[in-house]
Amino acid sequence: MNAGSIPYKSMDGVTRERVLDRALWLAVLGLMLVGAAFIFSATGANESARGASWHGYTAVRQTVAYVLGAGLVAALCLVDYSRLARWAMVAYWASIGLLACVYLFGVERLGAKRWIDLGPVQFQPSEFAKLAFLFAFANFLSRPQGELGGRGVFLKALGMAMLPFGLVLKQPDLGSALVFMPAAVVMMWVAGVPGRLLGRFLGGGLAMVALVLVQVLFVPARWRVVPLEDYQRHRLLVYFNMDFSDPGATEAQRVAARAEKANKSYNVDQALISVGSGGMWGKGWRHGTQGALGYLPRAVAHNDFIFSVIAEETGFVGSAVVLALYGTVLFSGIKIAGQARDRLGRILASGVVALLFTHVFVNVGMNIRLMPVTGIPLPLLSAGGTSVVCSLLAVGILQNIHQNRRNY
Repeated sequence: MNAGSIPYKSMDGVTRERVLDRALWLAVLGLMLVGAAFIFSATGANESARGASWHGYTAVRQTVAYVLGAGLVAALCLVDYSRLARWAMVAYWASIGLLACVYLFGVERLGAKRWIDLGPVQFQPSEFAKLAFLFAFANFLSRPQGELGGRGVFLKALGMAMLPFGLVLKQPDLGSALVFMPAAVVMMWVAGVPGRLLGRFLGGGLAMVALVLVQVLFVPARWRVVPLEDYQRHRLLVYFNMDFSDPGATEAQRVAARAEKANKSYNVDQALISVGSGGMWGKGWRHGTQGALGYLPRAVAHNDFIFSVIAEETGFVGSAVVLALYGTVLFSGIKIAGQARDRLGRILASGVVALLFTHVFVNVGMNIRLMPVTGIPLPLLSAGGTSVVCSLLAVGILQNIHQNRRNY
């Protein structure tokens, strides 16, 4: 028996060895410890002042999500990923159904319907849709490579990606919707979809992005043809440091527009101050002033802007450690993809890596103003039960592929 392996009996009754990817899971454990500690730092004092019971603390709920996610990962790894892939389309259409149910039964927060209320808990179907999409898309692309050059197969693949993308975008949740596209492109590239087809798809996507940017930044309101929510347009204007007022606006309208811009850019400005004020070593755990004094809004400090809290309290060194932990997870995923026993495993692992990378890149980027602000969580660190469970399941998929690489 190999060191670090655990014998187990799989669902087909065969005794095998579950070989853990130690680097992967040590990095995940480190991220979970950091997440619980700094969510408590961001929320603990305020919750204590409100007289919240211990089980009502956000950090405690996050820890429960970690435990639940770990249990689901253990169950996931009992079944070979190739057997799970047989049910991929069922899971895909079930996730599409849940996304549709959001419009009928969803809970609205801040003008967006993204959650379904189940009484004691709420969950976000878009997070589960990402995992279902990865499995279904990988299973679809794992057909013989010669078939992937057909236009019909390529159009079906695009349809599979665009359907959840459109439903999530309509909620509206631009951040979660956008992660489907990088994952789809990477998986198609790994599967061997011809470059000419991928080039056309990427060219069309870049043209659409350019059209949106030109419309938002330079076209008066009456001439805009691509529908965008006001908050999405404002975030782009803040990112490019553009005036909120249209050409020809009166002086009073320009004054009001400047005030609105200052209000809309407040969160990202305070996040950038938090990151910069941490210096090299930070101010110390629970000694950050931006969150404690409410400059970094408490409603977002523990989720979208948790990286800013970490950067303020641990400085450049702590931020680099967090990024190194993510780098370990991502490089472990790339290694697992390279060692996968079949096309399905290679494509699926590549999709998981692309999904996690997109989340980390966009979230950290918006904390340091390299990316526009979007409501996309930082895997395992941002508060949110559904996000945590699905992030752990994504890592569990990598572990499943890793442990089954030697079965054949």
